[in-house]
Amino acid sequence: MFFDRLSKKTDEELMVLVQHGEERAFTLLYQRYCKKILRYFYRMLWKDENKAQDFLHDVFVKIIEDPFRYNVSKPFTTWIYSVAHNMCKNEYRKHKFRREINESIVNHVEVIENKVHEELDHARLSKAVEELLDHFDDDDRNLFVFRCELEMPLAEIAIILNCPEGTVKSRWFYLKKKLAESLHDYNPALK
Repeated sequence: MFFDRLSKKTDEELMVLVQHGEERAFTLLYQRYCKKILRYFYRMLWKDENKAQDFLHDVFVKIIEDPFRYNVSKPFTTWIYSVAHNMCKNEYRKHKFRREINESIVNHVEVIENKVHEELDHARLSKAVEELLDHFDDDDRNLFVFRCELEMPLAEIAIILNCPEGTVKSRWFYLKKKLAESLHDYNPALK
């Protein structure tokens, strides 16, 4: 019965309880977020399932070790994705992960151009988007995942990325334009 009452609490209320040592509140937060956070890490960490699992573990260990890092006046979702985002940024720096985006996009566009005459369905378009995103830089991929897969509003993304909302809007506009240009062969209206 206590667990039922807990399940009706907001994420923020659960974090206050976690800060006071309530393990069941932590369990509920984990259940609410583990799949979403795992998907985020999987996407952002080169689709490495083991690394994504490790990072998922680490983000929740951070909550257990120091629940007072969370400021209860802020939305929990924004905070936990900010932590996850920063963990990914640190991982990129650690491995000095840099992609040569221009070369990658040129190669990918050539692959798409070779497929112009083939009949394409939704599954193939999705795969093309996945492959194209793999060639984008981390910032663009982050923006796409937050906006399209996690369906976050731009204002919330701006908080997570720690930049002005206008910057996020501008980056989103240019990312959509880049996707549209790279995937123009998949638009039936242009054929």
